[in-house]
Amino acid sequence: MQAPADTVYGYLADMRDHHPHFLPPAFSDFQVESGGVGAGTVATYRMTAGGRTRQYRMQVAEPEPGRVLTESDLGSTAVTTFTVVPQGAASLVRISTAWDGARGIGGVFERMFAPRVLRGIYADELKRLDAYARAHAAS
Repeated sequence: MQAPADTVYGYLADMRDHHPHFLPPAFSDFQVESGGVGAGTVATYRMTAGGRTRQYRMQVAEPEPGRVLTESDLGSTAVTTFTVVPQGAASLVRISTAWDGARGIGGVFERMFAPRVLRGIYADELKRLDAYARAHAAS
């Protein structure tokens, strides 16, 4: 991504004015409940993955401000982590999600398919973030 790490991190952390603009179509109904930038922000959205749509209510934390931002679902164990690493004049961004999966056969299928589906959604989000950062760097 051809933008300084602090700028890219700022786009990720700003849930009110930036982050919604590079979310892929899998995300819908994005709303900020409180805060808006960085730690303490609470946002809700729907995410459609693998043919299922689920509502999320996420609270933002910044375990390493300027480098690592997390979104923790207040209704489950799901935690999505955004990591931004400077690469010269560019940035390397990684998105990952961890959660305690379901038990039984449902959990087996979840563990098999969810990572692949999320990888595709996150690849799309990273492409959109890259285009967004480039467009804003040019303006």
